[in-house]
Amino acid sequence: MALVFTLAPDLTPELREQLVHLWTDVSNAGGAVGFVPPVTPDEVRVTAEQQLAGVGPGGPDHLLVAYEEGTGRLAGCLFFEDVRFALMDHWRLLKRVMVHPGLQGRGYGFELMAEAERVAREWGLAGLRLTLRGGCGLEKFYGRCGYTEVGRVPGAIRVAPGDDRDDVTMWLDLR
Repeated sequence: MALVFTLAPDLTPELREQLVHLWTDVSNAGGAVGFVPPVTPDEVRVTAEQQLAGVGPGGPDHLLVAYEEGTGRLAGCLFFEDVRFALMDHWRLLKRVMVHPGLQGRGYGFELMAEAERVAREWGLAGLRLTLRGGCGLEKFYGRCGYTEVGRVPGAIRVAPGDDRDDVTMWLDLR
């Protein structure tokens, strides 16, 4: 199976709830998307609504959702976030890159990242930036997607007392 993508979908109550549950499942499986397990949908919903506030008609941010072909199941998503600074309008920040834990290992993460790159190139962007939580092996994944590490702040993310992780910045040059 492959993924079917929708850029800037209608944010129906059903999709909002699906996104909250995806985000919760990813977080509880150890995904580094802003939470440390265990987390409940109610906890995730607060952050999700903040993230979704910039998406939609007239909003500066864009949501890319991925559905599993044939099943129609929400498989993943990511956000293109505008940094809201005119001198940096030529690139976007990717946020909350997620693939459902039950669907990992099928190449869906690579498909999602390739679609994000395709969209960014279509928009004429010069680059994509993302940040990640060190210690999860994500640098290798994003490196295989063409991203280069361009910055690291040691111990900037505290996931638990005594467990500080690096905040890593990666960049995909589209020029």
